[in-house]
Amino acid sequence: MAAALDGHETAVRTSAGIDGLTVLAVDDERPALDDLVHLLSADPHVGTVLSASNGADALRILTADPRRTGCAARVVDAVFLDIRMPGIDGLELARLCTALPSPPMVVFVTAHEDKAVAAFEVGAVDYLLKPLHSARLATTLDRIAAVRAASTTPPAEEVLPVELGGTTRLVPRSKVRWVEAQGDYVRLHTDGESHLVRMPLGELEERWRGAGFLRVHRSFLVARNRIRALRRNNPGHVVQVATGGEPPEVELPVSRRHLAAVRAELRGDWSGLT
Repeated sequence: MAAALDGHETAVRTSAGIDGLTVLAVDDERPALDDLVHLLSADPHVGTVLSASNGADALRILTADPRRTGCAARVVDAVFLDIRMPGIDGLELARLCTALPSPPMVVFVTAHEDKAVAAFEVGAVDYLLKPLHSARLATTLDRIAAVRAASTTPPAEEVLPVELGGTTRLVPRSKVRWVEAQGDYVRLHTDGESHLVRMPLGELEERWRGAGFLRVHRSFLVARNRIRALRRNNPGHVVQVATGGEPPEVELPVSRRHLAAVRAELRGDWSGLT
């Protein structure tokens, strides 16, 4: 029996069916969501069922740190979603899914027959009409399980959802040069752009520590491969960070608390530390 988990929860626990599919059910109508979760949980192909009552919560699940969700390196295999939802609707969420490093398969579960063409245009693998029956769902899950079994997709790179001009975009971690704390938010600096995300810097440091990001100051987290120099700048030290844009480099302060760790971390990369 799969574990059905509410998308509002921070932690995700995987059921005993650990080799089964990890699926996400999305519907803004609670009875419909409960029914979909029940049917997915009952299918033998499914190991974990996550749920969300809107597109924004679904996107947070899809872009969450797998260490916090408890799914190790696993990603969501398939998303089962309604089309008409407030905020980020099903079609927009499906488009965002295609931009993920390891896109999940998308299945629409809806009462609206007139959106099938639009659904398949955004890459849906199936279009199921409500009321949903277990036999029809089983056919879809058979196909999804077969595709996943044949997949050799490498582990996904983490992405963060950001808002830009009323549109949700996904920023890959590899595009971020440095991160700046701004109260309860962090500002992600990429080449020529910056994006504000509601998240404490300490949480992002924990998530990205193993991905080459180095804490240099209580307010700054830097991609180590973008650091060009560590130098004295009386009365302290700074790191010079390549931006890929104009100006070509920025200087960020290194606090005394973090200086020894920064030196030790960088010493293996180059010896010209000052």
